[in-house]
Amino acid sequence: MNANLASELINSYHTPAIRHLAWLCQAPQLIHSPITFVPARYLPAHYADILKAWDRNIEPAPALLSEPPQRRLGFYFERLYQVLLEDLIGWPILLKNQQIQSSGRTIGELDFVVHNVKDNRVEHHEIAIKFYLGVSELDGSTLWYGPNARDRLDLKTTNLLEKQSRRTELPETIALLSESHITGPLTARIFMPGYLFYPDDQPAITPEYVPADHLRGRWMYAHDARAKDTSQWVVLNKPHWIGNWFQTEPPDTEHTQEALERVENKSVPQLFAVMRQDQQTEHWLETDRVFVVPGTWP
Repeated sequence: MNANLASELINSYHTPAIRHLAWLCQAPQLIHSPITFVPARYLPAHYADILKAWDRNIEPAPALLSEPPQRRLGFYFERLYQVLLEDLIGWPILLKNQQIQSSGRTIGELDFVVHNVKDNRVEHHEIAIKFYLGVSELDGSTLWYGPNARDRLDLKTTNLLEKQSRRTELPETIALLSESHITGPLTARIFMPGYLFYPDDQPAITPEYVPADHLRGRWMYAHDARAKDTSQWVVLNKPHWIGNWFQTEPPDTEHTQEALERVENKSVPQLFAVMRQDQQTEHWLETDRVFVVPGTWP
């Protein structure tokens, strides 16, 4: 499956935050686990109508959707997730970003503690949105690195499953929850949508814990990208890494070339969307995603 996810639906929203939220409601995740949280199981059947109403008139929509996007993608993602839980699914959030203290130092944080009204239980949700690029190793294996190569899919998965999702078992957390009159045990949930970017010139092995329907893109080095036809590429800046991109103007080839030069000169990876023009609407729609990285990466 490429980066195009139900684009007919998602591209029907003109407000970026609502388009991003619509993507969040249906995006496949990067971890298959018994504790993976699947919003589609709890969203109301008419949730798309709610999003369309907000898109037509943003004033009655949750205030978080009108705030300027935060610079850090993780914070913006958390904001969208809060709207998803509270305003679409209808679950009260009991705690959010609650730090866990031990002997005066912070030993962790709870992303969300929510009341699952449908199943009548308290849940602890740990969330992340991730983008990983597959690098083939000499032994034939594949390591999946984030654009910041200190981040790795296998390490993040282990941390989520074995540490972050189990923080409510700590004595310090149990005491913290009791202060808010929350008694356990809590049901752990993880939510990690995102993309895997496959190398453009060699095979890569997908981890067995990644669902088959995960979103895919490609990655390549800047010197290889320069040899490609990039006339249909556009630069994707945060927060538009979330959701499918579309625009009414043709791709700006000069802007794309400048971005490729920055990758080489400043050694900073850059995400691009590959576009095509829809003959009916004449809008330009995303059909693929490409991460371009400097020669020194990872």
